[in-house]
Amino acid sequence: MERPRPRPTRLGGHALLWSALALPALTADRLGLNEPRPAWQQAAGVAVLAVAVALSRRLPLAAFGLAAALSLAAAPAMFTVSYGPALGVFALLLGLRAGRARRAVLCFAAVGCAGTARIVLIGVDPAPEWLVMTGTLLFGCVFPWLGGRYWRQSRELAEAGWLRAARLEDEARLAEERARLRERARIAQDMHDSLGHELSLIALRAGALQVVPGLAGEHRAAAADLRAAAADATDRLHRIIGVLREDDEPVPLAPAGETLEQLVARAAESGLPVRWEPAGQVGPAAEPGGIAERLLHRVVREALTNAARYAPGAPVTVAVTGRAAGTGRAAGTSVTITNGPPAQEGSRPAGGGTGLLGLRAAVTAVGGTFESGPHEEGFRVSAYVPDAPEQQSTVKPPGPAPFRHARRRVAVGLGTAAGAGVVLVGVAFGWYAYAEKHSVLEPAAYTKLRLGTPAAQVEHVLPERDVNDPPDDRAPAPPEGADCRYYRASGELFVSVDHFRLCFDAGRLVAKDVVPRIGLRGEGREEYEEFSQ
Repeated sequence: MERPRPRPTRLGGHALLWSALALPALTADRLGLNEPRPAWQQAAGVAVLAVAVALSRRLPLAAFGLAAALSLAAAPAMFTVSYGPALGVFALLLGLRAGRARRAVLCFAAVGCAGTARIVLIGVDPAPEWLVMTGTLLFGCVFPWLGGRYWRQSRELAEAGWLRAARLEDEARLAEERARLRERARIAQDMHDSLGHELSLIALRAGALQVVPGLAGEHRAAAADLRAAAADATDRLHRIIGVLREDDEPVPLAPAGETLEQLVARAAESGLPVRWEPAGQVGPAAEPGGIAERLLHRVVREALTNAARYAPGAPVTVAVTGRAAGTGRAAGTSVTITNGPPAQEGSRPAGGGTGLLGLRAAVTAVGGTFESGPHEEGFRVSAYVPDAPEQQSTVKPPGPAPFRHARRRVAVGLGTAAGAGVVLVGVAFGWYAYAEKHSVLEPAAYTKLRLGTPAAQVEHVLPERDVNDPPDDRAPAPPEGADCRYYRASGELFVSVDHFRLCFDAGRLVAKDVVPRIGLRGEGREEYEEFSQ
C-alpha cells in the first residue's frame, strides 16, 4: 500500500503546478499572443487555476471542467495561449487519476456542446471557429487524456507484472518444498516396504518356531506373543506410513496423529509457558488429519518456535476458533498465537522471517488469510484456513491475455483519436481552401469599381464570401459610419496576400483601398496605385 506523502510536499507540488500554469495566463497578453484583457479578468483566471490545481488530485474531473470553462470564456473556439497549457495538463491528470472513462467522455461531449452553442450565439464565422474548437478539444483534451490513461495502465500493468513475478516465485518455492516432501515421502515409503518385509519375516519365523516339536509350553507361548507383536507392528506401520502409497494423498505437513492441542501440550512439557485457549466456537473445528489442520499445525509450530527463540520466558497463548460459513466466506478455522514481552531485558519479539513469509504463501495459496506483527508489547500471529482447501485451486497469476487486452484498448483509443484528428485536419484544410478561394476579388474587377456606384451594382462583381480575419491593423482608418468589407487579391494559400477594402455608406461605394501584404509597406505598392482611381 502506497504511503501518503507529507502534506507540505503535496502543497509544494501544487504550488509549482499552479505557478507553471499561471505563467502563460499572465504573460500571453503582454507578448501579443492574445487579445489584451482587463487586469481583473487575468486575476480571476489565475484564481480559477488555483482552485483547479487544488481539486486536481481528489476531483480531477472538476479540475478539468474549470479549465475548460476558463478556455471557453476566454475564446469562443476554446483555443487560447493563456489557458491552453492548463487545459492539456488537467486533461492528462484526468486520464492519470480518474479510473472510469465514461464520465470523462461525457465531460468532453458537454464541453463540445457548450462551445458549439457559444460559437453559434456570438461567433463571427461559425464553421471555422467550430473546426478550431473541435481540434482544440481533440488535440488539447482527448489526446492528453488518452496519454494519461495509457500512463495509468502502464503503471498498473507494471504492478501486475511484479505481482505475477512474486507469485511465480512463491509457486516455485512451494514446488521446491513439495519436491522435498515428495522425496521424504519416497524415503519413508522405502522404509515402510523394507521394515514391513523384515517384520513379516520375523512373524513367519516366530510362527515356525511355535510349531517346532518338543518346545516347552512357556516357550511356545513366547513365540506366539512374538508373532502377534510383529504382526501388530506391521499393521501399525502400514497405517502410519502406508498412506504414502496413495498418489493423490497430500504429503503430511505435520507428524501423523498429532493435533494442535497435543502440540501445545508437548511444548508445555518441554518448558515453554504456553496456554491452550479454545475460544467460543461458532462453527466446527478443522477436520482431524486434514490439510487444514496440518497447515494450522505448521503455523502454531512456527509461532511457538519464534516465541521460544526471540521472547524467552514470555507467556504464550494459543487460541483456536471455528468459523461457520457466511456470505462470501467459507467455513474454516482461525488460530491466533500471542506472546507477551520477553522476560529477559534486551530481547524483543521477532518481526517475522522467512518462516513466516513461507507460511503466508502457503496459507494464501489455499484461500486463507495470514497476518503477523507486533501486538502491544509482544507479537501476534493469526491465520485463517478454510475447511476444504482441496476444493480451492491455487491462485493463478494473470496470464498474458489481460495485458494484450489492455494494450489493444489503448491502441484502439489512440488510433481512433488519431484517425479523427486526421479527418478533422483534412476538413479544416478543405474549409480553409474553400473560404480563401471564394473570397478573391480579381484586380481587374476591383479596377472597374468607381466611387459612388450603388451597392446593388457592386454586388454583381464581388465574390461569394468576404474575408473572415481582415487585416485591420494594416488598413487605413475607415470612413466614419461606413460598412467595410475585405477581399483577397490572390488565391494563394498559407502566405500573406494583398487585400482590397470596399466601404459602403447609404447604399453606395464611398471608399476603396488596397491593404498590402505583410512586409509590403511602402515598397512595391505602385502596382496598385491604378486600382485606387
